[in-house]
Amino acid sequence: MKTDTIFYQLFQSFPGIFFELINQSPDMAIAYQFSSVEVKQLAFRIDGVFLPKNQDILSPIYFVEVQFQPDRKFYSRFFTEIFLYLDKTELPNNWRGVVVYLSRSIDTAPRERYIELLTSERVKCIYLDELDSLEPSIGIETVKLVIEPESTAGRKARELIELAKQQVADEFNQREILQLIETIIIYKFPQKSREEIEQMLGLNELKQTKVYQEAKKEGKLEGKLEGKLEAVPFMLSLGATMEQIAEALSLDIEQVRQVAQNNQSNQSQAD
Repeated sequence: MKTDTIFYQLFQSFPGIFFELINQSPDMAIAYQFSSVEVKQLAFRIDGVFLPKNQDILSPIYFVEVQFQPDRKFYSRFFTEIFLYLDKTELPNNWRGVVVYLSRSIDTAPRERYIELLTSERVKCIYLDELDSLEPSIGIETVKLVIEPESTAGRKARELIELAKQQVADEFNQREILQLIETIIIYKFPQKSREEIEQMLGLNELKQTKVYQEAKKEGKLEGKLEGKLEAVPFMLSLGATMEQIAEALSLDIEQVRQVAQNNQSNQSQAD
């Protein structure tokens, strides 16, 4: 799902948001690395895993799943993947499971066989439409933008952009947040062009500021070539064309086409 991709991109760029969602300090993210992991012997991949850095055996491993559609076999698959991963890696760390649901109505999988896990501290289910109970922050509010109604999403996004400019002093981090907000709005309004999105959010004015232009010139905001190429599969998953991606990332169309072909080939091999 595109929504899954957005959340995994969010956790990759801003891991502190994940820890806010589970009522922990966002500073805990410093000790973790977020990635997807593959158990090659069994040919399956877990899309979201927070692994402790520096072989810290006292910190738990967090397995994360974003679930926006009902799935009667979800818990059987989720726990099977976790226990097989633990068995094959033989890591000594404790573990926690986190499931991010759109709402409780999506949580329809049978629970009885896993009730001891689901009613313990071992597994936490998060329902996005109930996030008002958490301490408000720019991270939590950005997560809530994903489920914001289209009628108010533009206004909410502009409020978040202003909040980011006020609260995030580091220019690079500020731009990453703005790009994430822009990506979410692109997902919610796929029929709009990039120029229309920028106008909706007021980003066209921001990009003309001296600070933005200087940072762009120094390469702080646009990133190196490797970072741009890594963004191509994500933008393709959002439905952007290769021409749109090349223009947005200032890449040659052949570079984008090559990454797209490699990504398609990797997916075919995984299937």
